[in-house]
Amino acid sequence: MIDLHYAPTPNGWKISVMLEELGLPYTVIPINIRAGEQFKPEFLSISPNNRIPAIVDHAPADGGAPFSMFETGAILIYLAEKTGRFLPTDMRARSHAVQWVMWQMSGLGPMLGQHGHFALYASEKIPYAIERYRDEAARLYRVLDTQLGKTGAYVAGAEYSIADIACFPWTMTHKAQGFTLDDYPNIKRWYAEVRARPHVQAGLAIGKFVKEPFDEEARKNMFGQKAKEMVGRK
Repeated sequence: MIDLHYAPTPNGWKISVMLEELGLPYTVIPINIRAGEQFKPEFLSISPNNRIPAIVDHAPADGGAPFSMFETGAILIYLAEKTGRFLPTDMRARSHAVQWVMWQMSGLGPMLGQHGHFALYASEKIPYAIERYRDEAARLYRVLDTQLGKTGAYVAGAEYSIADIACFPWTMTHKAQGFTLDDYPNIKRWYAEVRARPHVQAGLAIGKFVKEPFDEEARKNMFGQKAKEMVGRK
């Protein structure tokens, strides 16, 4: 059994989709990030970066004590290696898939996250910041569209992999962020195919629990001001 410490966000969806695709038994432990539950000591003990999601595997492959992990890229690789699925064993194909997971972790997710913050959530609209991150988000969409055009199938090649599971949830934000997939025909084809997968749909439906209001306290908890107060605390 795996405990999934989770909120329904693009990063959370990566792991709920992965667990559904693998058919592994898991328990959802909701983390209300608007209410600041990501700063509780019990969550920080498994996710020291105070970000969701995190997992605790009560049946790790080494047969030892329960094993906790944070960072979605690391979790995806761990679960793929645990089950032998969605990550090729051939050196070149495996490295290719991991490269695209790292691309999502370092580029697609952070840049779309920043664009979403400044364009949609920031109380002060800063034109330079909005333009800066929108341009970078558009560039990354073009990178992904070009890659999918080369493969003609999935992000890392002919087979569905953790690279697709990492990238897909972030592309789900395209409408809210003012992008149209009509500008990226290869992403549009891939997006429709991945979205139609039954286990993807099941993973996206996980954890639609009640959220706290998006008020000033929620803004502080989600956007970092609260984290400053945690520095130096035991």
